[in-house]
Amino acid sequence: VQLQASGGGLVQPGESLRLSCVASGGAFSTYGIGWFRQVPGKERDFVAAISQLGATTRYADHVKGRFTISRDNTESAVYLQMNGLRPEDTAVYFCGGSPLPFSQAVRRGALAFDWWGQGTQVTVSS
Repeated sequence: VQLQASGGGLVQPGESLRLSCVASGGAFSTYGIGWFRQVPGKERDFVAAISQLGATTRYADHVKGRFTISRDNTESAVYLQMNGLRPEDTAVYFCGGSPLPFSQAVRRGALAFDWWGQGTQVTVSS
C-alpha cells in the first residue's frame, strides 16, 4: 500500500484547507486511516482518524470542531477538511494506514500506522 498526501499550502489564520490522502495498491477499505502532523524536532502527533468503512472517527482535542475527516472507499481516498486554521496548525501533515482494529490503532497512535508517504506542508501565517 502506498499513501500520498496532498492539498497543503500557505493560508492566513481563519482560512480553510482540504487535504487528500490517496492510496494505491492493497485493499483500502480494510485499513483505518489516520492523519498526523509533525513539526521539526518533535514527534508525529495524532490529528484525526477514520475507521475502515468510515463509521467511526476520532479527533485530537485541539482540532475538534474545526477539522473533519471523511473517506471515499470507491476512490481509495481520505480527506481532512480543516477550517478555522490557526498558526499552531502549521506542520507537515502525513496520512498513515493501519490494519488493526480501529480503537486499538487510535489508542497506540503513530506506532500503529504505516505506509507513510511524503507529507504535505500546511503553513498558517498572516
